[in-house]
Amino acid sequence: MAFYFALTRWTLFDSEFVGLQNFRDFFAEQNLRIGFTNTLVYAVVTSGLKVVLGLLLGVLLTSRLRLRGFLRSVVFFPVLVSTVAVGFTFTALLRPDTGLVNRALALVGVDGPDWLGDATTALLSVAIVDVWKGVGIATVIYIAGILSIPQEYYQAVAVDGGGAWHRFRHVTMPLSWPATYSVIILSFIGGLRSFDLIWTMTRGGPGFTSDTIASIIYKQYQAGFFGLSTAGNVILFVVVTAIVVPLNWFLGRRQATP
Repeated sequence: MAFYFALTRWTLFDSEFVGLQNFRDFFAEQNLRIGFTNTLVYAVVTSGLKVVLGLLLGVLLTSRLRLRGFLRSVVFFPVLVSTVAVGFTFTALLRPDTGLVNRALALVGVDGPDWLGDATTALLSVAIVDVWKGVGIATVIYIAGILSIPQEYYQAVAVDGGGAWHRFRHVTMPLSWPATYSVIILSFIGGLRSFDLIWTMTRGGPGFTSDTIASIIYKQYQAGFFGLSTAGNVILFVVVTAIVVPLNWFLGRRQATP
């Protein structure tokens, strides 16, 4: 159905079949190259940080650390908060003049930038907020993966005289690969489809510098180009599939390799 509407120029009252014209118009969008680049950068940065932080937090929260139950709740809590609420909250925190982040930096003599109003920091700032909100899911996946590792492997390392680093490097990292596989796939798909935080915090700005494919599609929809935005959704689906399917195959082979 979506593909059919992508072939039409339609409004709420009528429609006109235009063939592939919507797809040609979408690819002719002047900011599409920026959107594609930002989408890939955002997906790589957020998924990479979630893997690294999720693994480290998973190791920490499966150790004999006191209050680890409380800390697990703290790490997972942002997942439960509305994305829109998170976006508005961090928009206020990152304001250049009144935001708490720059006020804290000023206390140590650092002049903080306009995090969301500067083209060089806007997308990265949103990505970091995305990681803060989503790392709880990655951590839970890693906790489950680490707890499923038989203790005999750790005991064998201890018998050989290995310390914490050897346990992490030779047991935890390789045997938690299924968890890493899941986190990479889920985070990368989420990054490629990123919209809500970006729209709430920057609306693709300043200018078009933090636009992603999804925000470009939404802007077309807002302007009343419903067929064009539907074509964009079809293209986004194809892009996500074209990237994730080979990635899934590659990671699956890596997981199957002894």
